[in-house]
Amino acid sequence: MKNILLTTLISAGCVSAFAQSKPNKIDDYYRIITIPVPENIKMEVGGMQVLPDGRLATSTRRGEVWLIGNPYLKGDGKPSFHRFAQGLHEPLGLYYRGKDFLVSQRGEVTRLEDTDNDGVADVYDSFTRWPLSGNYHQYSYGPVAMPNGEMLVTLNLDWVGRGASQSKWRGWMLKLGQDGKLTPWATGLRSPSGFGSYKGDIFYTENQGDWVGSGRMTHLEKGDFAGNPAGLRWSKEEGSPVKLTPEDVPSTGEPLYDVAKKVPGLKPPAVWFPHTLVGISTSDFKEDVTNGAFGPFTGQMFVGDQGHSIITRVDLEKVNGVWQGTVFPFREGFMSGILRLEWGLDGSLFVGQTSRGWSATGKEEFGIQRLVWTGKMPFEMKTVRSTPDGFEITFTSPVDKKTAADQDSYKMNSFTYRYHRTYGSPIINTQEVPLKGIIVSEDGLRVRLVVDPAALRKGYIHEIKTEGVKSPDGNNLLHTTAYYTLNEIAGGQAANASQFTTTVKAPAADHSAHTMPATGETAANTAASAKRVTEMPASWTNGPDQVITIGTVPGLKFDISEIQVKAGSKIKVVFNNNDDMLHNLVITKPGTVTAVGEAGLNLGLKGTELNYVPRTNDVLFHTNIVEPEKSESIYFVAPKQPGTYQYVCTFPGHYTLMQGKLKVVK
Repeated sequence: MKNILLTTLISAGCVSAFAQSKPNKIDDYYRIITIPVPENIKMEVGGMQVLPDGRLATSTRRGEVWLIGNPYLKGDGKPSFHRFAQGLHEPLGLYYRGKDFLVSQRGEVTRLEDTDNDGVADVYDSFTRWPLSGNYHQYSYGPVAMPNGEMLVTLNLDWVGRGASQSKWRGWMLKLGQDGKLTPWATGLRSPSGFGSYKGDIFYTENQGDWVGSGRMTHLEKGDFAGNPAGLRWSKEEGSPVKLTPEDVPSTGEPLYDVAKKVPGLKPPAVWFPHTLVGISTSDFKEDVTNGAFGPFTGQMFVGDQGHSIITRVDLEKVNGVWQGTVFPFREGFMSGILRLEWGLDGSLFVGQTSRGWSATGKEEFGIQRLVWTGKMPFEMKTVRSTPDGFEITFTSPVDKKTAADQDSYKMNSFTYRYHRTYGSPIINTQEVPLKGIIVSEDGLRVRLVVDPAALRKGYIHEIKTEGVKSPDGNNLLHTTAYYTLNEIAGGQAANASQFTTTVKAPAADHSAHTMPATGETAANTAASAKRVTEMPASWTNGPDQVITIGTVPGLKFDISEIQVKAGSKIKVVFNNNDDMLHNLVITKPGTVTAVGEAGLNLGLKGTELNYVPRTNDVLFHTNIVEPEKSESIYFVAPKQPGTYQYVCTFPGHYTLMQGKLKVVK
């Protein structure tokens, strides 16, 4: 398959005899090809599957099923679109069984069949059903086929200012038999749009929310509880394999891994997706089964992210019988929010996208694109493996041994999240993981990073930065950061100093003077000019001159797009977060909103600590991050200079859409 793909790409002009210049862009390795969709079709992809004859079947959130011919754009390069079914209720899953389709709707899985062979479904049978509350958040996903012929469906929780299970089995994964029988499998799910089989085991991906500090991927065995207690409402129902009740789950704010030691059945994730660092809303995943047609990552997983319009790469290993592993950044730049992934017959990856009401950094409301490997070998970290005293990295091609042996090429930290009923979590317990030694293999394909075993923390995410590592011809790695979730520490032989290519010297103690806080009059001036003042200044004896209330609406929007104030007037802004996502409100100087938003995105591990407000003079005033259904008020004196200022949410991924104008007039 690989050779056929390369021949096709070369003949199409995608590979130009492997250009002589040094490649340094992801486009040189993985190209995004957009499938043109007619203007009259709202292709908001909810489900997607490649058919044996090469056509691409999609279900849309508008309630339709489409069959797309020539999705590979061969010949004249034009796809065809044929509507197979319509009138469904937001179908978010699609499975082709040879003669019929099974499609999820809000309240059932529907069987669609074309019995008279006219290309249009004439049978709409209810295959299996579940009750509904009518809540807008009751999304239903699947079916997804398993290797043994069984199928899986998952049911999203309601949202009532918190996750709720207002009708039976909401927040559950259920097995679906070929006879339509539903069997409860596991609960604790919140928004489980991505799920399926990997190496014979069942995994699902989760989005940040209440009880979910950050996105994650969890291995689900029968009777597991994945963390959100709302679905435990049904744990005493007949057929439930879960024995916990909502009262068994404490909201202490300890790390989930630690709480799981006290709560039997609570399952820590196999992989955390650090929020904003590698996406904000994990979606579908697919194991690379292309046998090299998609590059050097066979057997790994590619994972979509709806909010950040990106695909990440996950490499798993089993240590002491427990799944764990690494998430790597992979490909960004998609046109909308990624919900579905599907392998094409040629080893390319179809990417089904939608953003209406859910918002995404990709600015289009929907789209279908293909991700195609050009045949060039990307210079990447391929795997990260646990060792008794650190981690071993393998690379897709040999490294420059000098830079790989340089201790300044690496930096490691570990951190985790709170497990509590609150929506999301700040990053907590951040700790540097200092290196003791570096071992570079003879062939240059492996680097072992040795640390003090006491610095390895179970249940924590270990951030591994390799920014200084280069290839022999001077190229940087395409992506220099990996996030390894360490549930178990591998056994085996620890390294000794005689094996080190480099013995890392401990950094010298920092005895430099530190700036002390201002005192007296200086402190008063500092407080008066602070960018976040949450209590009305005592000098405002007559109160503010103007009170402005700004709220949020779904779709990454403020409910007011423009406000007007008088130059130099005293202003109180009440920021109400009516959304089910985290937001802040940051007021910026004219023309700087994009720079401020990008700076917030690039804060990395410091983002939570700083409420994603970058330290820049372009920020005039701001709130902190405000949780859903909460508010914060700030007080400030409007700028004296008239002009059009802006306000923006700098929570990563939001700034491109969530903006408004603050007009200052004389």
